[in-house]
Amino acid sequence: MRATVVLTALNFVSGVLRFAVGAVVWSLLASAALAQEMVVQIGHVAPMSGWLARVGSDSANGARLAIETLNRQGKTIDGRRVVFNLVVADDAGEAGRAIVAAESLVASKVAGVVGHLLSDATIAGAAVYAAAGLPQIAPSATRVAYTRQGWTTAFRVIADDARIGRLLARYAVDEKKAKRFMVIDDRTRYGQDLAEEFSNGVLAAGGQVVGRMQVDEATNDSGDLRAGMVSKNADAVFFGGLDRQAGLLLKQMRRLGFDVLFIGGDAICTPDLVSYWSAGAALDDQVLCALPAGIGDIGEAALTQFAADYRARFGRAAEYYAPYAYDAVMVLADAMVRASSTEPSAVLRALADTSDFRGLTGTIAFDPRGDVRHPAISIFTYRGEERHSIRTLR
Repeated sequence: MRATVVLTALNFVSGVLRFAVGAVVWSLLASAALAQEMVVQIGHVAPMSGWLARVGSDSANGARLAIETLNRQGKTIDGRRVVFNLVVADDAGEAGRAIVAAESLVASKVAGVVGHLLSDATIAGAAVYAAAGLPQIAPSATRVAYTRQGWTTAFRVIADDARIGRLLARYAVDEKKAKRFMVIDDRTRYGQDLAEEFSNGVLAAGGQVVGRMQVDEATNDSGDLRAGMVSKNADAVFFGGLDRQAGLLLKQMRRLGFDVLFIGGDAICTPDLVSYWSAGAALDDQVLCALPAGIGDIGEAALTQFAADYRARFGRAAEYYAPYAYDAVMVLADAMVRASSTEPSAVLRALADTSDFRGLTGTIAFDPRGDVRHPAISIFTYRGEERHSIRTLR
C-alpha cells in the first residue's frame, strides 16, 4: 500500500514537472516568435476636423484599408514578420497646423508618411519630413511646387496641376468646342497656379484667354463678373479654387443669365458642388471638372473590389482620395520590403527605384522629381445634381 502511494506521488510530481517544462518551452517559443515580429508605424495626416474633415476621413480610411490588407498578407522585412500600424494626425487643412502635425509624426518614429490633403499643408509638412529624412507620399496634393523644392523625400501618386490643367484645356477646346475663356481664381496659391496651367493649356490647344479675374468670399462682385463676361464675350469660365467658392460663382452666373460652360479642377469636382454649394443653379452638363482617374469612376476589377471593401468596412462609399491613400501606403510598404529595411535612407532609395508597382489607380513609377509617371485624369459633369463620368484622359 505504502509503495503504491509513493509511486502515485512520484507520478504526480513527474506530471507537474512535465507540465512546468512544457509551459517554459511554450513561453520560450512564444518569446522567440515575438522577437521575430516587427511593428512598423506609418503616418497619415489630413484634416480630421473642420470643414474638410469628411475628405480627410475618406483618405484616412483608404490608408486603414491598406494597413489591414498588409497585415493579412503577412509581409516580412529582413526575415521578420511585420505588423503595420497607422498613426493618424490632424492638420485641419492649415499650413501652420500641418507643421505641428508633421513634427508629431516624426517624434512618433513613423517609418514614412502619407499626406497631407491640401497642397499648402503638404508643402509645409514636407519641409519637416525632408529635415528628418523621412519618406512622404502625397495622395492628393496637386500643386506643381511640391516636387520642385529639391526634396529627395517627396513623392506623389496623383497627377499634378500642370497635367490636370493641360488635359482639361485640351478637352474643353477639342471636344466641347469652347474658344474664349474667362479665367478666375480664388487668390490662393493653389487656385492661381491651376488657373495659370489651364491658361497655358488653352493657348497650346488653340483657344483664347479673354479675361482674368480674382474673387474671394469677402469680395464677390457680380458687377465685375457681368462686365467681364459681356465685354469679353466669353463662351466658357474656368475657376481655380474650391467647391464652396465655385458654387457661389455658379449661383451668380445663373442670376446674371450666363449659362456657359463652367470648368474647374479636382477641388471643385466633389459630390457637394451641385447638390449643396450651388443647389439649383447649375444646368445639366454645364460643369466640366477633373479628378485623378479612379475616383468616382469605379470600373476595373481592383477598384470595384476596393469600393465594395470600403463600403463594407466603413458603411459608406469612398468619395474622394481613398484609393490614392491606399496606393500610397501600399507602395511605401512595398519599398520597405524591397529594401529589406525600414531605415529611411534605404526606403527612399527603393521608392525612387519604383518602376512597375501595380496599384489600384494604375501602374506606379516615379520620375526623378518624385512625381508619378503618366498619371491619368477622369473628366466629369453633373446631371440631376449627381456627378457623372465622361471619359479618362492621359
